Amino acid sequence: MSDKEVKNWNSDLRPVRVRFAPSPTGPLHIGGVRTALYNYLFAKKHGGTFILRIEDTDQKRYVAEAENYIQESLNWFGLHLDEGPSSGGNHGPYRQSERKDLYGKYALELVEKGLAYYAFDTSEDLVKMREDAEKAGNQGVKYNVNTRGSMKNSLSLSEAETKNLLETSENVTIRLNIPKDQTITFTDIVRGEVSFSTNELDDKIILKNDGLPTYHLANIIDDHLMEISHVIRGEEWLSSTAHHVIMYQFFGWDPPQFAHLPLILKPSGKGKLSKRDGAKFGFPVFPLEWNGGEEKFDGFKEAGFDPKAVINFLAFLGWSPGDEREIMSLDEMVEAFSLERIVKSGARFDHDKALWYNQQYILQSGPASILDQLRNSTYKDTIAEFSDDYMLSVINLMKERVQKYDEIITQGSFLIDDIREYDLKTLNKKYKPENQVHFDAIRDIIANEASFTSEVLANNIKGYITQNELGFGAFLPVMRILLTGTMKGPDLFEMMELLGQEKVLIRWEESLKHISK
Repeated sequence: MSDKEVKNWNSDLRPVRVRFAPSPTGPLHIGGVRTALYNYLFAKKHGGTFILRIEDTDQKRYVAEAENYIQESLNWFGLHLDEGPSSGGNHGPYRQSERKDLYGKYALELVEKGLAYYAFDTSEDLVKMREDAEKAGNQGVKYNVNTRGSMKNSLSLSEAETKNLLETSENVTIRLNIPKDQTITFTDIVRGEVSFSTNELDDKIILKNDGLPTYHLANIIDDHLMEISHVIRGEEWLSSTAHHVIMYQFFGWDPPQFAHLPLILKPSGKGKLSKRDGAKFGFPVFPLEWNGGEEKFDGFKEAGFDPKAVINFLAFLGWSPGDEREIMSLDEMVEAFSLERIVKSGARFDHDKALWYNQQYILQSGPASILDQLRNSTYKDTIAEFSDDYMLSVINLMKERVQKYDEIITQGSFLIDDIREYDLKTLNKKYKPENQVHFDAIRDIIANEASFTSEVLANNIKGYITQNELGFGAFLPVMRILLTGTMKGPDLFEMMELLGQEKVLIRWEESLKHISK
């Protein structure tokens, strides 16, 4: 569907209204964030409404902290809601658990029309059905038109038996009555025309024995009542869409437009990126830190990522603006976004690319903005004693050398803490005992310098080395390790100026003890 077609569709029928509808069963996976992002971009592109709906009907898997986590994650990314549990709106409630009284009457309406039926099968009955089918050589048997006649339901039982079980049984569910030998066809904006044979579908449960709806029933009722125009969701829901289209037909409702997004794949490109892959490969797959029960995961925020960089990275996992741009603000993405430009194939999660995006945003950020990030990071206590002026100088020295915010602290640790570890291998390789007299002379230059600036220090120390016909490679690397413990880091003399004369001299004397003489 082109932008023009969307606008025509929008003006002729109903406004664009999209929803992000996660289940609060744990932390929000980065794939869910991308789904929310694409919904947000589409809504804003067409002057529509972005809605958060919490699908919490699966009470067995419900995690109390998950809803707050979802909303905090969206806020961190700047994906602000138009309607939702905390935002309000005219189509609430926005938690399915608060809408449960709605669903039963719709399920009963389908039963009364013969489009759904009561089922009384126990879990043991369902296991036996599958086992009997396997013994007969039928693999992957479904509860459908071919098997429902041998099961315990209102289509196979007499009216009296059905009435009795409705009054006495603890296993009362309602299943869809999927017709035989029909083809269900719908147009997916990403995938084109999609067709399913009803013979491949099972009679899904739409109302559970606790009176709560399954995803399938609640999903379409809420989408209809909330006037959702486009359902933009993950590829894993594509196979369920046939059931949803059937239910729209059963109720006589117009379905929304569907767009099913490609999977985000593992770094290898083989298989869907899972929450365990982060721990396995050493990168985050959740927006924020999660510590729920036995599960603890680090998030992109705690790993030192800029939320704008993560959003930019995620947007390009399955979509592109159609030009050479890679760095785009959220507003620029809104302007360029089109569902037509979403690809069908899965997008490989490339952590190195995510780091590259983050580095670009760090380079574009002002020192004050970076300091604000650090003051609100997990390193806030580490840098609490340092003034803003000092930390801004640290940031200016380190920002071009890092890919993540936390690396300003970890890789520049020698600027905010004592040296904990020395590169002794390089130090002892570079240091020559016969040069000690010259190191003593350089130390005296440092001690006697009244104007302790990087320019003066560089001129005087390099001047001494040149005048004595010495090599920079024999002295500057050693000096760097003496003052930082490592060969890596910013300009030696700028770093010396920031550390200050007193600290440089203390480190010089302390570090010499580590040289093997």
